[in-house]
Amino acid sequence: MTLGLINANPVVHAKKERIARSEDPHADDAVDPLDIYDFVRDIRDPEHPYSLEQLSVLSEESITVDDKLGRILITFTPTVQHCSMATVIGLCLRVKLKHCFPPHYKSSLQVDIKVSPGSHADEESVNKQLNDKERVAAAMENPNLRQLVDECIYSNEL
Repeated sequence: MTLGLINANPVVHAKKERIARSEDPHADDAVDPLDIYDFVRDIRDPEHPYSLEQLSVLSEESITVDDKLGRILITFTPTVQHCSMATVIGLCLRVKLKHCFPPHYKSSLQVDIKVSPGSHADEESVNKQLNDKERVAAAMENPNLRQLVDECIYSNEL
């Protein structure tokens, strides 16, 4: 069975130049939005050979960090309102972030991943799925879904 693309002709933007950081971003436990963005911007879209950055699904401005509360909020904007890959994109972000932090920091960290308000037809349902630990764990036990997430996360590293 061949499925058509949800968004066959996405708008593709140029990658931004990486900003050179003078200090070691991991010298202390503080994390800033640019650290997070640099870590997740190259995740490949599940439908296209482009990164989330290139499709403007993710931007520096869509990431907020509250170090005092140990909270990270990432909002992303699917390329179309009825994107069936929104939950896969959110899973990719969550899995990639899980690998980004030292173990002692992960335990006290709260990561919320949401679609941008008004950007998806099933916004509430997608947000609920992406932030329910049991649903995320169950999704990642599915070998086909796990393979797709891994391909999106690690495709630029191959």
